[in-house]
Amino acid sequence: MDITFHGAAGEVTGSCAQVRHQAGCFLVDCGLFQGGRDAPLKNLRALDFDLTAIDFVLLTHAHLDHAGLLPRLIALGYKGPVYATSATVDLAGVILLDSAHIQEKEAEWLNRHQRARHARRGWDVAPLYTVAQARASLQRLRAVDYDVELKPGPGVRCVFRNAGHILGSAILEISVVEGKGERRLVMTGDLGQPERPVLRDPAFIGAADFLCVESTYGNRAHRSMSETEEELAAVVHETLKRRRGNVIIPAFAVGRTQELLFVLAKLVREGKMDPLEVVVDSPMASAVTELTVRHEGLWDAESRELFAWSQRHADRFKVRFVQDVEESMALNSRPSGLVIVSASGMCDAGRIKHHLRYNLGRSACAIVMTGFQAAGTLGRRLVDGARAVTIFGERIPVKASVHTIGGLSAHADQPALLAWLAHFSRPPRQTFIVHGEAGASAAFAKAIEHRLGWPSPVLSQRGTRYELC
Repeated sequence: MDITFHGAAGEVTGSCAQVRHQAGCFLVDCGLFQGGRDAPLKNLRALDFDLTAIDFVLLTHAHLDHAGLLPRLIALGYKGPVYATSATVDLAGVILLDSAHIQEKEAEWLNRHQRARHARRGWDVAPLYTVAQARASLQRLRAVDYDVELKPGPGVRCVFRNAGHILGSAILEISVVEGKGERRLVMTGDLGQPERPVLRDPAFIGAADFLCVESTYGNRAHRSMSETEEELAAVVHETLKRRRGNVIIPAFAVGRTQELLFVLAKLVREGKMDPLEVVVDSPMASAVTELTVRHEGLWDAESRELFAWSQRHADRFKVRFVQDVEESMALNSRPSGLVIVSASGMCDAGRIKHHLRYNLGRSACAIVMTGFQAAGTLGRRLVDGARAVTIFGERIPVKASVHTIGGLSAHADQPALLAWLAHFSRPPRQTFIVHGEAGASAAFAKAIEHRLGWPSPVLSQRGTRYELC
């Protein structure tokens, strides 16, 4: 039995692990590489192994860096099922189609650009995958329930446990028959930070022979939720009431947008903010919010109660979901008084780029970053203190204040990761550190060794095959 990491090893994106065992082969996740100039080429080359050998795919959640290459996998010839929780199946129907639309539009733009430069045909670039291929991939999804044993293939049993990261996210407990016994492999996917709005906290796992654990924030601790709320309230008050500007919040359409709405509603309810007008300018975020409400059974009790309050007090907490482009453009004529939440969370695509274009150059405004910004993204450049950025070919000075509020992260920080690991009854035979930039993964590996007394974890390398014995 062995495992090969085809992505999210030494970096955060491109999650895809291939497990081979005596009765077959399967994948855990099939994600896009995101951020950096080499991401398009890495995505083209990502699935350069024998796809015909794969029996099934287990999907931890619907974020693109875990699910975004599923349409390409199937377009390249994979014929088997993809198992995921029912909420993940619903979210994938939104996320993958949106991703395919972006792929087609980017290819269309590149082709127009090439034709303009070379004044002749023959330079056409194909999208990574099409909307039609994304739709076809959705037909392979098979919904499973949390905490119910699945037998996806010969010699393999699997249980999906709540990961508390985004709606439908799962930790995978996989038991594989090897020889006369079984080996248990646990894949965390992305673990959520405990005691955060909307979702229940991650489930604890008691034991594993082999563990693959994420490390996105393996080298740091988030601010406490109370500190996060105080900082967010202060920024919103300063910007809307004193500077008379707008608050622009780049946010992932899945998870982060919904969490922000709950946090803002809570602050208004508690009197820590004046009544707010919040605009969610992302068609995908609107669709995901609708799905989140549909899966209310996955929420924690406090979030269900807060949602009921917001429905009764729409005059104090006004939320408007923007769909059409004209309405989105009209927001730029509002110089003040708005909290605009828009995708994408790393600012590399979507309507957020238009809002940054119109508000970054205004000292009255504030840009609030609430999530991880991968190296090479526009969001990362803003967080790193860029004095000017290029958006749609135009150089924009950064005069707005830029704030990073890390306490809203959907990823567990180092203390939460270590606390989760502490529930194991014994150390795994081998622990693989995945889904983190090199520095974060290395720091987390040291913390596991020194704080928990576990054997030295493996800093996973992309393309390396590791024996599980």
